[in-house]
Amino acid sequence: MFGRLYQLAGAEARRRADELLERFDLGDAAERVAKTYSGGMRRRLDLASALIGRPRILFLDEPTTGLDPRSRLGMWDVIRTQVREGATLLLTTQYLEEADELATEIAVVDAGKIIARGTSDELKSQVGGERIEIVVHERPDLIRAAALLAPDGSGTLDDHVRRLTIASDGGAAQLVEVVRQLDEERIKVDDIALRRPTLDDVFLALTGRAAEAEREENAA
Repeated sequence: MFGRLYQLAGAEARRRADELLERFDLGDAAERVAKTYSGGMRRRLDLASALIGRPRILFLDEPTTGLDPRSRLGMWDVIRTQVREGATLLLTTQYLEEADELATEIAVVDAGKIIARGTSDELKSQVGGERIEIVVHERPDLIRAAALLAPDGSGTLDDHVRRLTIASDGGAAQLVEVVRQLDEERIKVDDIALRRPTLDDVFLALTGRAAEAEREENAA
């Protein structure tokens, strides 16, 4: 039906429909009524219908909302394939990890206005550099670790999860040095990692609220 709406000849419409059903892993369900499809299958069918005319520009409005993790990853693969094949996609999403994974350029929208725009790395650079997060094994060691690694009081403590966060401008070399210092002081560590800012950090810095809160407000 969509092929004919795009003015494809009957045979071409059928051929293109069969091709897209197979590409979106819907071939086995081709004879089923669409209302019996799962949410993920319906999203894939929606996108397949939009692609039947081989558009050069495609607008996707929150295409993965409500999908389970497996279906979301599958949709990401489809989107990447379209970009590799030369299509331009404008994607709206409330999942910032999705924007980080897929977008070459990101516009952050708040209250209907674009408040920041750039690549993922450019946006992340606005909220500072890397950080080292250390989870100590024993709660009393949290204060010791903070005194050792951030004697100026710049470290952030989370007593509930025994985590110390310090700013880092030395990358992996600084991480190695921190491990050495903790070992010398016999401070046992459950976890330690070098982390970069996320787009959630960017959103919080720009708007004063977390992206998760934004999703809950829109769903209400």
